[in-house]
Amino acid sequence: MLDVDDLHAYYGKSHILQGVSFRVGEGEIVSLLGRNGAGRSTTIKTIMGEVAPVGTIRFRGERIARKGLGYVPEDRAIFPDLTVRENLLLGMKSTKAKGRWSLDEIFSLFPLLSERANAPGGVLSGGEQQLLTICRTLMGDPDLIMVDEPTEGLAPLIVERVRELLETVSRRGVAILLIEQKLAIALTISQRLYVMGQGRIVFEGTPQDLRKHDAVRKEWLEV
Repeated sequence: MLDVDDLHAYYGKSHILQGVSFRVGEGEIVSLLGRNGAGRSTTIKTIMGEVAPVGTIRFRGERIARKGLGYVPEDRAIFPDLTVRENLLLGMKSTKAKGRWSLDEIFSLFPLLSERANAPGGVLSGGEQQLLTICRTLMGDPDLIMVDEPTEGLAPLIVERVRELLETVSRRGVAILLIEQKLAIALTISQRLYVMGQGRIVFEGTPQDLRKHDAVRKEWLEV
């Protein structure tokens, strides 16, 4: 579905991504792991066109187009003065076309958001805002979503809810490229993993493969 080949990216004269290649198949959850500064977030921003890419990015076999791609940024980027309901409706691709996700379904899955439907997004906790951001992206009916650090700074209960949401999304046939610091979550929900280090892919495999490679975890993931 998403194929990235020999991707390079620069911030000024700094060569950040140095030949990154990976793929995400239909309905897969694929995690991109690594320490801060490894180039993971830059990879997503380059795919979305926020950073000028050098290399090949194809979505469904064609040169990258944003149609069908959803992006959940690390900073959540909700509209604080709009209500939860209004934030969700803004994510809709069309008010006429019926997608995989409806407002009623979102509220059914997450009663917490339903209870706050008329509250401004800015009064929600960090965890509630994260759920809102992911659900707003789903309202656009994407075929693939790229999620940047969804559990950063969240309480364990909300982390579990985010994990459940991502698994639900995957079961609905939506592929996920996940940038995640918490190795335990990535190992639990991913079909495949890539580890980045110094702007390159240094490991590719299944969660079972990574569990067997102590050297990779120690050199590129553990603090």
